[in-house]
Amino acid sequence: MASEDYSKAYKLGKKEYQYRMMKGMQPTLQVLDDILPVKGSYSEVPLGLVQIPVNQIVGTKTGGRSSAFAANFMPILKSGTEFSQKWINLCKSHEEEGIRDPIKAYEYMNQFYVLEGNKRVSVLKYFDVVSIPGNVTRIIPRRTGEKENNIYYEFMDFYELSKVNYIWFSEEGSFEKLQKLVGKKPKEVWSDDDKLTFSSIYTRFLMEFQANNKDNLRCTPGDAFLAFIEVHDYKSLGNLTTSELKTLVQKSWEEFELLQEDREIELKMDPTEKEKTLLEKLLTGNAVKLKAAFIYAKSPMTSAWTYAHELGRLHLEQKFPTEVSTVCYEDVTLDTIEDTLEEAINEGCNLIFTTTPSFANASVKAAIAYPKVRILNCSLNTSHRYIRTYYARMHEAKFLMGAIAGAMAKNDKLAYIADYPIFGTIANINAFALGAKMINPRAVVYLDWSAKKDNDALWNSKNSDASVISGKDMVIPEDASRYFGIFEMVEGYPKSLAMPVWQWGVFYEKLIRTIMEGTWKYDDDPSTTKAINYWWGMSSGVADVICSQNLPIGTKRLVELLKKTICTGEFNPFSGILYSQDGIVQDHPYSTLSPEAIVEMDWLAENVIGSIPKEDELKEQSKPVVGQQGLDNKKS
Repeated sequence: MASEDYSKAYKLGKKEYQYRMMKGMQPTLQVLDDILPVKGSYSEVPLGLVQIPVNQIVGTKTGGRSSAFAANFMPILKSGTEFSQKWINLCKSHEEEGIRDPIKAYEYMNQFYVLEGNKRVSVLKYFDVVSIPGNVTRIIPRRTGEKENNIYYEFMDFYELSKVNYIWFSEEGSFEKLQKLVGKKPKEVWSDDDKLTFSSIYTRFLMEFQANNKDNLRCTPGDAFLAFIEVHDYKSLGNLTTSELKTLVQKSWEEFELLQEDREIELKMDPTEKEKTLLEKLLTGNAVKLKAAFIYAKSPMTSAWTYAHELGRLHLEQKFPTEVSTVCYEDVTLDTIEDTLEEAINEGCNLIFTTTPSFANASVKAAIAYPKVRILNCSLNTSHRYIRTYYARMHEAKFLMGAIAGAMAKNDKLAYIADYPIFGTIANINAFALGAKMINPRAVVYLDWSAKKDNDALWNSKNSDASVISGKDMVIPEDASRYFGIFEMVEGYPKSLAMPVWQWGVFYEKLIRTIMEGTWKYDDDPSTTKAINYWWGMSSGVADVICSQNLPIGTKRLVELLKKTICTGEFNPFSGILYSQDGIVQDHPYSTLSPEAIVEMDWLAENVIGSIPKEDELKEQSKPVVGQQGLDNKKS
């Protein structure tokens, strides 16, 4: 009966009221008039009739009725009052025919405050109704540049396209990312079918997320959903059964826990070394043999990047002829990566290296499905808990390359050809520029990008008046070109000066030893859920510089001296006072940028002439890598 429902609602209200009183929190409804900014600092826009998510109705517009309800909208006035009788009548009306009359409400920062219809909201909240129609007026605050304010403005742009008001995020850029992940262009308006599909998929996910959220994660359900569809294809989720979706959400839970970390990624700067007990030594004496798969986006003969990893694979076979067997898969695409991972696992591979950032999401899906298989993806600043990632601190080598270029320059002009605007690349450019400036204070670096549309960066650099050019890092076996490393143009031909080296064989060897010696597990800190990113440098031997015989002996000695100071930690390329194109970055002579600041660097040094291209300026084939590793995907 409705009177019994009121008694139950009253008890819920009193319980909430007492709990909040004990915690020193406001026990009754929030009042919008009490939290609005000063008049004149906001505007009002009528939205018309809107389906209001009931769980986003958090208060009342004015203070008149706030004391009749606890903060959860349950009544706190005793039975027998005029108020309780009206509530009971509404309860009967809802059970018999449903409450259809729209309420009047204000929306502020994507939360709703009732002007007329507080008792209707109370009844509908009691019955766990999902949404209620309402005539809504939106209150828009002025732009302040603060994080929450920025997110709200992003929400309003998203709302204009989708009319979706029931999802919220805690990080900037998330609404734009959602628009992209559901398959929409940046300014594309959603159709009615799009809205229905999204409502269905998100609601089903939300039910499973909330059912599993026993620890009350600090991230929003929207944050979790975004992380979920980054890995699992959005459109395919609609075809999953309830049981399949439930299992997938449960298996993905560590990805959601990762969202609570202030810094989601734990950078491992050097190989882990730990003294083992005698028992541990005995237990690891009969270690399981490893079968390692290497998955390449191209072939070693057509790609310098793949060739470097293939050399690493061959190095492994030489170092561990009986303990480790390897297999490689070439020319794998985004369309075939999931099948390739499945094939590798079915063939008994218990260690898999996917060697391009664009394979990260497929790697996570495979790791969730096969938790006993170790899967690593070659990328930087990728925050996934189920896989580990790895990269080299190539900016250390680039600093040495810049110093060589500065020493060998016949004028003050240097050219630098970069590939993708992704994590690590900007640090490489700036380290090169700082190295050149240390040797030649007047050195200027002209930056160009091979990944830009309709652009021949090498031709531009060869035909400029730059005296030294920094080209691609590595040689392609099928390409007889000598335009790699740093070189001078002499009578129309490149004269090599030095080249950076990615020593993947050293990395793979040291990583394999951590598995064989049982120290792999020590990288997992049980007190956190951070993603693990191996980011080893010259001190570990995974990055280096090879000097040409064309270099003077004094320059070679300088390179060795600088290399030694970097390897021992006496010197960091990003220490001291640093200036960008826009002004000062670091103003203390004894300060050093943190590893995280180096990884996520999005500024160019003051002596760099050029800019960082936007995604729409890039060639189509570069977009999968930039989409995964681009600077827009900052984690902190």
